Amino acid sequence: MADRNSIVTLPHDNLRKRSQRVGMVSDEIEQIITDMEQATLDWEKHRQHELGVALAAVQIDKLLRIVIIRSNLEDKTDTRFDCYINPEITKKEGAIIDDFEGCLSVKDIYGKVPRYERVKIKALDINGQPIRLTAEGFVARVFQHEIDHTHGKLFIDHIKDKPEAFFRLNEEGKLMELDYDKDIKLSRILW
Repeated sequence: MADRNSIVTLPHDNLRKRSQRVGMVSDEIEQIITDMEQATLDWEKHRQHELGVALAAVQIDKLLRIVIIRSNLEDKTDTRFDCYINPEITKKEGAIIDDFEGCLSVKDIYGKVPRYERVKIKALDINGQPIRLTAEGFVARVFQHEIDHTHGKLFIDHIKDKPEAFFRLNEEGKLMELDYDKDIKLSRILW
């Protein structure tokens, strides 16, 4: 059974590796999905001001192209997730918008990241059936973030040359600019 300690964080090497395609939805794959859901929910229990929105399998140290996204992003008590196996972005549309992102694998850091406002996705569902969908707004951002994980890319890679785009969450749940002088250790991990 997975827990929040199952989530790997920088500088873990696998976060920078490409994940492998899933050939068949087996009992082992279903267990990995269950472990991903449990790890996300357990992480969230220990975070007063944050919501576990999504997770990629690499974040529990499984180099497989599996992504889960919370079914209801408005209600923290709804603990259901949708699963996307071998997800791919087939088209990016609309404006590129800068907005805040965090990551369970980049502890306590947020960034203002540019993402397309709409994406078309193809994937397999939990039953191995093909699905296609169009995601907009925040959900489009979540898909782009999680699919990046399957390619060994993190949100910080989109803004690494913009130190002003990095933020930290304070004790009251408010985003504050990152103080690089105080966060020397963190700076070494991010860059």
